[in-house]
Amino acid sequence: MPSSSPSSSAVPETLWFTRCPVPTATGIAADQGWLAREFAADGIAVRSLQDAPPEVAADHHYTHALTGLFREGGNVPALWARSRGEATRLIGLTWIEERQVVLVRAGSGISEPGQLRGLRLAVPHHGIGIDFWRAMALAGFRGALALAGLGLEDAELVDVPAVPGGGQWSAELSALRDGLVDAVYVKGALAVEAARRIGAEVAVELDAAPDRRARVNNGTPRPVTVHQRLLDEHPELVARFLAVLLEAADWAAERPVEVARILQAETGAGAEGVEGAYAAGSHRTLHLDLSEERLGLLAQQERFLAGQGFLASPVDIRAWADPEPLRAARDLLRGRRAAGGGQVASVSG
Repeated sequence: MPSSSPSSSAVPETLWFTRCPVPTATGIAADQGWLAREFAADGIAVRSLQDAPPEVAADHHYTHALTGLFREGGNVPALWARSRGEATRLIGLTWIEERQVVLVRAGSGISEPGQLRGLRLAVPHHGIGIDFWRAMALAGFRGALALAGLGLEDAELVDVPAVPGGGQWSAELSALRDGLVDAVYVKGALAVEAARRIGAEVAVELDAAPDRRARVNNGTPRPVTVHQRLLDEHPELVARFLAVLLEAADWAAERPVEVARILQAETGAGAEGVEGAYAAGSHRTLHLDLSEERLGLLAQQERFLAGQGFLASPVDIRAWADPEPLRAARDLLRGRRAAGGGQVASVSG
Protein backbone atom coordinates (compact mmCIF):
# COMPACT_ATOMS: atom_id res chain seq x y z
CA MET A 1 0.00 0.00 0.00
CA PRO A 2 1.39 3.47 -0.79
CA SER A 3 3.09 5.17 2.12
CA SER A 4 1.30 8.51 1.97
CA SER A 5 0.90 10.05 5.39
CA PRO A 6 -2.60 9.86 6.87
CA SER A 7 -2.40 13.61 7.42
CA SER A 8 -1.61 14.42 3.76
CA SER A 9 -5.20 15.49 3.11
CA ALA A 10 -8.27 16.49 5.05
CA VAL A 11 -10.25 13.72 6.69
CA PRO A 12 -13.41 13.11 4.65
CA GLU A 13 -16.71 14.25 6.13
CA THR A 14 -18.47 11.08 4.92
CA LEU A 15 -17.50 7.51 4.20
CA TRP A 16 -19.88 5.67 1.93
CA PHE A 17 -20.58 1.98 1.68
CA THR A 18 -22.56 -0.07 -0.78
CA ARG A 19 -23.37 -3.74 -0.88
CA CYS A 20 -25.55 -6.12 -2.83
CA PRO A 21 -28.76 -7.56 -1.28
CA VAL A 22 -27.00 -10.77 -0.23
CA PRO A 23 -25.05 -11.96 2.83
CA THR A 24 -22.21 -9.50 3.49
CA ALA A 25 -20.19 -8.44 6.50
CA THR A 26 -20.93 -4.86 5.42
CA GLY A 27 -24.67 -5.49 5.66
CA ILE A 28 -24.29 -7.05 9.12
CA ALA A 29 -22.13 -4.18 10.39
CA ALA A 30 -24.53 -1.59 8.97
CA ASP A 31 -27.57 -3.27 10.50
CA GLN A 32 -25.93 -3.29 13.92
CA GLY A 33 -24.71 0.32 13.69
CA TRP A 34 -21.05 -0.57 14.14
CA LEU A 35 -19.71 1.31 11.11
CA ALA A 36 -21.33 4.56 12.28
CA ARG A 37 -20.02 4.05 15.81
CA GLU A 38 -16.47 3.32 14.64
CA PHE A 39 -16.05 6.74 13.03
CA ALA A 40 -18.39 8.90 15.12
CA ALA A 41 -15.63 10.26 17.36
CA ASP A 42 -13.78 11.47 14.25
CA GLY A 43 -16.79 13.44 13.10
CA ILE A 44 -17.05 11.20 10.03
CA ALA A 45 -20.51 10.14 8.95
CA VAL A 46 -20.88 6.64 7.49
CA ARG A 47 -23.75 6.34 5.05
CA SER A 48 -25.21 3.72 2.77
CA LEU A 49 -25.14 4.59 -0.91
CA GLN A 50 -28.53 2.86 -1.18
CA ASP A 51 -29.99 5.57 1.07
CA ALA A 52 -28.35 8.51 -0.69
CA PRO A 53 -30.25 10.93 -2.95
CA PRO A 54 -29.92 10.17 -6.67
CA GLU A 55 -27.59 13.09 -7.33
CA VAL A 56 -25.11 11.59 -4.83
CA ALA A 57 -25.64 7.89 -5.48
CA ALA A 58 -25.68 8.22 -9.29
CA ASP A 59 -24.38 4.92 -10.70
CA HIS A 60 -21.48 4.66 -8.26
CA HIS A 61 -22.47 1.17 -7.10
CA TYR A 62 -21.31 0.09 -10.57
CA THR A 63 -18.69 2.67 -11.57
CA HIS A 64 -17.09 3.16 -8.12
CA ALA A 65 -16.28 6.73 -9.17
CA LEU A 66 -16.95 8.01 -5.62
CA THR A 67 -13.58 8.18 -3.89
CA GLY A 68 -14.90 7.71 -0.34
CA LEU A 69 -16.80 4.53 -1.20
CA PHE A 70 -16.33 1.00 0.13
CA ARG A 71 -18.03 -1.57 -2.10
CA GLU A 72 -18.85 -5.17 -1.16
CA GLY A 73 -20.70 -6.41 -4.19
CA GLY A 74 -20.71 -8.50 -7.34
CA ASN A 75 -17.46 -8.95 -9.20
CA VAL A 76 -18.88 -8.16 -12.66
CA PRO A 77 -19.34 -4.40 -12.05
CA ALA A 78 -16.13 -4.28 -9.98
CA LEU A 79 -14.07 -5.83 -12.78
CA TRP A 80 -15.87 -3.73 -15.38
CA ALA A 81 -15.07 -0.49 -13.52
CA ARG A 82 -11.43 -1.47 -13.12
CA SER A 83 -11.18 -2.46 -16.80
CA ARG A 84 -12.42 1.03 -17.76
CA GLY A 85 -9.60 2.64 -15.81
CA GLU A 86 -11.27 3.45 -12.48
CA ALA A 87 -8.56 3.60 -9.81
CA THR A 88 -9.94 0.99 -7.43
CA ARG A 89 -8.11 -1.60 -5.37
CA LEU A 90 -9.23 -5.06 -4.38
CA ILE A 91 -8.86 -5.36 -0.58
CA GLY A 92 -10.86 -8.50 0.23
CA LEU A 93 -12.82 -11.43 -1.17
CA THR A 94 -15.60 -13.56 0.29
CA TRP A 95 -17.10 -16.82 -0.89
CA ILE A 96 -20.75 -17.26 0.06
CA GLU A 97 -22.58 -20.34 -1.19
CA GLU A 98 -25.66 -18.67 -2.63
CA ARG A 99 -27.94 -21.20 -4.31
CA GLN A 100 -27.31 -21.37 -8.06
CA VAL A 101 -29.51 -23.58 -10.24
CA VAL A 102 -30.68 -24.13 -13.79
CA LEU A 103 -34.47 -24.36 -13.92
CA VAL A 104 -36.70 -26.10 -16.48
CA ARG A 105 -40.44 -26.56 -16.90
CA ALA A 106 -42.10 -29.16 -14.75
CA GLY A 107 -42.31 -32.55 -16.46
CA SER A 108 -39.60 -31.78 -19.03
CA GLY A 109 -37.50 -34.74 -17.94
CA ILE A 110 -34.34 -32.64 -17.98
CA SER A 111 -32.36 -33.51 -14.88
CA GLU A 112 -28.65 -33.44 -15.66
CA PRO A 113 -26.11 -31.11 -17.31
CA GLY A 114 -25.62 -33.19 -20.47
CA GLN A 115 -29.30 -32.75 -21.35
CA LEU A 116 -28.75 -29.02 -21.82
CA ARG A 117 -27.08 -29.73 -25.16
CA GLY A 118 -29.06 -28.09 -27.95
CA LEU A 119 -31.59 -26.48 -25.62
CA ARG A 120 -32.73 -22.85 -25.72
CA LEU A 121 -31.08 -21.08 -22.77
CA ALA A 122 -32.49 -17.75 -21.55
CA VAL A 123 -29.97 -14.91 -21.63
CA PRO A 124 -31.47 -11.67 -20.23
CA HIS A 125 -30.79 -8.32 -21.79
CA HIS A 126 -30.91 -5.18 -19.65
CA GLY A 127 -30.30 -1.69 -20.98
CA ILE A 128 -27.67 -0.76 -18.38
CA GLY A 129 -24.01 0.21 -18.56
CA ILE A 130 -22.81 -3.17 -17.36
CA ASP A 131 -25.36 -5.94 -17.84
CA PHE A 132 -24.37 -8.09 -14.89
CA TRP A 133 -27.62 -10.05 -15.20
CA ARG A 134 -26.56 -11.21 -18.65
CA ALA A 135 -23.07 -12.00 -17.39
CA MET A 136 -24.52 -14.05 -14.52
CA ALA A 137 -26.70 -16.13 -16.82
CA LEU A 138 -23.86 -16.82 -19.22
CA ALA A 139 -21.50 -17.78 -16.40
CA GLY A 140 -24.15 -19.96 -14.78
CA PHE A 141 -24.84 -21.85 -17.99
CA ARG A 142 -21.12 -22.09 -18.67
CA GLY A 143 -20.66 -23.75 -15.26
CA ALA A 144 -23.58 -26.14 -15.77
CA LEU A 145 -22.54 -27.17 -19.27
CA ALA A 146 -18.93 -27.65 -18.19
CA LEU A 147 -20.07 -30.35 -15.76
CA ALA A 148 -20.87 -32.45 -18.86
CA GLY A 149 -17.79 -31.39 -20.80
CA LEU A 150 -19.83 -28.97 -22.89
CA GLY A 151 -19.59 -25.25 -23.63
CA LEU A 152 -21.95 -22.39 -24.42
CA GLU A 153 -21.56 -23.19 -28.12
CA ASP A 154 -23.33 -26.51 -27.51
CA ALA A 155 -26.64 -24.79 -26.70
CA GLU A 156 -28.81 -22.06 -28.24
CA LEU A 157 -28.57 -18.75 -26.41
CA VAL A 158 -31.87 -16.87 -26.58
CA ASP A 159 -32.00 -13.15 -25.77
CA VAL A 160 -34.78 -12.29 -23.34
CA PRO A 161 -35.37 -8.52 -22.97
CA ALA A 162 -35.98 -7.39 -19.41
CA VAL A 163 -39.47 -6.24 -18.52
CA PRO A 164 -39.49 -2.60 -17.30
CA GLY A 165 -40.49 -2.62 -13.66
CA GLY A 166 -40.39 -6.40 -13.53
CA GLY A 167 -38.82 -8.22 -10.61
CA GLN A 168 -35.60 -10.18 -10.62
CA TRP A 169 -35.68 -13.08 -13.10
CA SER A 170 -39.29 -12.23 -14.08
CA ALA A 171 -38.69 -11.98 -17.84
CA GLU A 172 -36.67 -15.20 -17.99
CA LEU A 173 -39.10 -17.18 -15.85
CA SER A 174 -42.05 -15.90 -17.89
CA ALA A 175 -40.26 -17.01 -21.06
CA LEU A 176 -39.75 -20.44 -19.51
CA ARG A 177 -43.37 -20.69 -18.45
CA ASP A 178 -44.55 -19.68 -21.93
CA GLY A 179 -42.31 -22.18 -23.72
CA LEU A 180 -40.06 -19.58 -25.37
CA VAL A 181 -36.94 -21.02 -23.73
CA ASP A 182 -36.08 -24.39 -22.21
CA ALA A 183 -33.90 -23.39 -19.27
CA VAL A 184 -33.19 -20.42 -17.00
CA TYR A 185 -30.28 -19.74 -14.64
CA VAL A 186 -31.25 -18.23 -11.28
CA LYS A 187 -29.58 -17.65 -7.94
CA GLY A 188 -30.41 -16.40 -4.48
CA ALA A 189 -33.41 -16.04 -2.21
CA LEU A 190 -35.82 -14.20 -4.50
CA ALA A 191 -35.07 -16.66 -7.30
CA VAL A 192 -36.02 -19.57 -5.04
CA GLU A 193 -39.38 -17.96 -4.33
CA ALA A 194 -40.02 -16.95 -7.95
CA ALA A 195 -39.28 -20.44 -9.25
CA ARG A 196 -41.76 -21.95 -6.83
CA ARG A 197 -44.44 -19.54 -7.97
CA ILE A 198 -44.33 -20.84 -11.53
CA GLY A 199 -43.70 -24.46 -10.58
CA ALA A 200 -40.30 -24.71 -12.26
CA GLU A 201 -38.07 -27.70 -11.55
CA VAL A 202 -34.35 -27.84 -10.91
CA ALA A 203 -32.39 -29.48 -13.72
CA VAL A 204 -28.89 -28.67 -12.49
CA GLU A 205 -27.94 -27.86 -8.91
CA LEU A 206 -24.62 -26.07 -9.27
CA ASP A 207 -24.17 -26.03 -5.49
CA ALA A 208 -23.89 -29.83 -5.57
CA ALA A 209 -20.82 -29.77 -7.83
CA PRO A 210 -17.71 -30.65 -5.80
CA ASP A 211 -15.54 -28.29 -7.85
CA ARG A 212 -16.03 -24.64 -6.88
CA ARG A 213 -15.01 -23.54 -10.34
CA ALA A 214 -18.45 -24.57 -11.61
CA ARG A 215 -19.98 -21.90 -9.35
CA VAL A 216 -17.70 -18.98 -10.20
CA ASN A 217 -20.08 -16.12 -10.99
CA ASN A 218 -20.91 -12.54 -10.10
CA GLY A 219 -21.08 -13.23 -6.35
CA THR A 220 -18.55 -16.03 -6.11
CA PRO A 221 -16.07 -14.78 -5.18
CA ARG A 222 -17.44 -11.39 -4.08
CA PRO A 223 -14.90 -8.53 -3.85
CA VAL A 224 -14.54 -5.68 -1.42
CA THR A 225 -13.05 -2.70 -3.24
CA VAL A 226 -12.00 0.80 -2.30
CA HIS A 227 -10.81 3.78 -4.31
CA GLN A 228 -7.04 4.15 -4.60
CA ARG A 229 -7.24 7.81 -3.56
CA LEU A 230 -8.83 6.99 -0.21
CA LEU A 231 -6.29 4.22 0.34
CA ASP A 232 -3.38 6.54 -0.49
CA GLU A 233 -4.57 9.45 1.63
CA HIS A 234 -6.19 7.67 4.58
CA PRO A 235 -4.97 4.08 4.90
CA GLU A 236 -5.88 4.09 8.60
CA LEU A 237 -9.55 4.70 7.77
CA VAL A 238 -9.54 1.78 5.36
CA ALA A 239 -7.96 -0.49 7.98
CA ARG A 240 -10.51 0.54 10.58
CA PHE A 241 -13.41 -0.05 8.20
CA LEU A 242 -12.11 -3.53 7.42
CA ALA A 243 -11.57 -4.27 11.11
CA VAL A 244 -15.28 -3.65 11.70
CA LEU A 245 -16.13 -6.06 8.87
CA LEU A 246 -13.86 -8.72 10.39
CA GLU A 247 -15.61 -8.31 13.74
CA ALA A 248 -19.01 -8.42 12.07
CA ALA A 249 -18.09 -11.73 10.42
CA ASP A 250 -16.99 -13.12 13.80
CA TRP A 251 -20.23 -11.96 15.40
CA ALA A 252 -22.35 -13.47 12.60
CA ALA A 253 -20.62 -16.84 12.91
CA GLU A 254 -22.23 -17.35 16.32
CA ARG A 255 -25.71 -15.95 15.56
CA PRO A 256 -27.56 -17.80 12.75
CA VAL A 257 -31.00 -16.54 13.81
CA GLU A 258 -29.92 -12.89 13.80
CA VAL A 259 -28.15 -13.32 10.47
CA ALA A 260 -31.30 -14.86 8.95
CA ARG A 261 -33.32 -11.86 10.12
CA ILE A 262 -30.83 -9.43 8.61
CA LEU A 263 -30.76 -11.41 5.35
CA GLN A 264 -34.51 -11.20 5.01
CA ALA A 265 -34.25 -7.43 5.29
CA GLU A 266 -31.28 -7.26 2.90
CA THR A 267 -32.76 -9.52 0.22
CA GLY A 268 -36.43 -8.63 0.53
CA ALA A 269 -37.23 -12.35 0.65
CA GLY A 270 -39.15 -14.30 3.23
CA ALA A 271 -37.76 -16.85 5.64
CA GLU A 272 -38.42 -19.71 3.22
CA GLY A 273 -36.54 -17.99 0.40
CA VAL A 274 -33.55 -17.22 2.60
CA GLU A 275 -33.44 -20.75 3.97
CA GLY A 276 -33.63 -22.22 0.48
CA ALA A 277 -30.98 -19.93 -0.97
CA TYR A 278 -28.18 -20.15 1.56
CA ALA A 279 -26.59 -23.37 2.72
CA ALA A 280 -26.61 -24.29 6.38
CA GLY A 281 -23.61 -22.65 8.02
CA SER A 282 -23.49 -19.70 5.61
CA HIS A 283 -23.52 -17.36 8.59
CA ARG A 284 -20.00 -18.61 9.34
CA THR A 285 -18.57 -17.72 5.93
CA LEU A 286 -18.63 -13.92 5.80
CA HIS A 287 -14.91 -13.50 6.51
CA LEU A 288 -12.70 -11.67 4.03
CA ASP A 289 -9.39 -12.89 2.72
CA LEU A 290 -7.14 -12.57 -0.32
CA SER A 291 -6.10 -16.21 -0.45
CA GLU A 292 -4.46 -17.59 -3.54
CA GLU A 293 -7.48 -19.83 -4.09
CA ARG A 294 -9.96 -16.94 -4.14
CA LEU A 295 -7.70 -14.79 -6.29
CA GLY A 296 -7.43 -17.69 -8.74
CA LEU A 297 -11.21 -18.08 -8.86
CA LEU A 298 -11.63 -14.36 -9.51
CA ALA A 299 -9.01 -14.60 -12.26
CA GLN A 300 -11.14 -17.35 -13.85
CA GLN A 301 -14.11 -14.98 -13.82
CA GLU A 302 -12.01 -12.18 -15.32
CA ARG A 303 -10.96 -14.40 -18.21
CA PHE A 304 -14.56 -15.42 -18.86
CA LEU A 305 -15.89 -11.84 -18.78
CA ALA A 306 -13.09 -10.64 -21.05
CA GLY A 307 -13.81 -13.46 -23.49
CA GLN A 308 -17.51 -12.54 -23.55
CA GLY A 309 -16.78 -8.88 -24.25
CA PHE A 310 -17.82 -7.42 -20.89
CA LEU A 311 -14.46 -5.80 -20.08
CA ALA A 312 -12.89 -2.83 -21.84
CA SER A 313 -9.39 -4.16 -21.15
CA PRO A 314 -7.81 -7.04 -19.22
CA VAL A 315 -7.58 -6.83 -15.42
CA ASP A 316 -4.51 -8.29 -13.74
CA ILE A 317 -6.15 -9.67 -10.59
CA ARG A 318 -3.01 -10.02 -8.52
CA ALA A 319 -1.80 -6.52 -9.43
CA TRP A 320 -5.24 -5.15 -8.57
CA ALA A 321 -5.21 -6.79 -5.13
CA ASP A 322 -3.61 -4.99 -2.19
CA PRO A 323 -3.27 -7.26 0.87
CA GLU A 324 -1.87 -4.55 3.16
CA PRO A 325 -5.21 -3.02 4.32
CA LEU A 326 -6.49 -6.42 5.44
CA ARG A 327 -3.22 -7.15 7.24
CA ALA A 328 -3.43 -3.79 8.97
CA ALA A 329 -7.06 -4.45 9.93
CA ARG A 330 -6.17 -7.80 11.49
CA ASP A 331 -3.32 -6.20 13.42
CA LEU A 332 -5.64 -3.46 14.63
CA LEU A 333 -8.24 -5.99 15.73
CA ARG A 334 -5.68 -8.09 17.59
CA GLY A 335 -4.46 -4.98 19.39
CA ARG A 336 -7.96 -3.96 20.40
CA ARG A 337 -8.76 -7.42 21.69
CA ALA A 338 -5.50 -7.63 23.60
CA ALA A 339 -6.49 -4.36 25.25
CA GLY A 340 -9.82 -5.89 26.22
CA GLY A 341 -11.97 -4.00 23.75
CA GLY A 342 -13.21 -4.03 20.21
CA GLN A 343 -16.05 -2.46 18.30
CA VAL A 344 -18.43 -5.38 18.55
CA ALA A 345 -17.56 -6.09 22.14
CA SER A 346 -18.23 -2.49 23.10
CA VAL A 347 -21.60 -2.49 21.32
CA SER A 348 -22.99 -5.89 22.28
CA GLY A 349 -21.57 -6.03 25.77
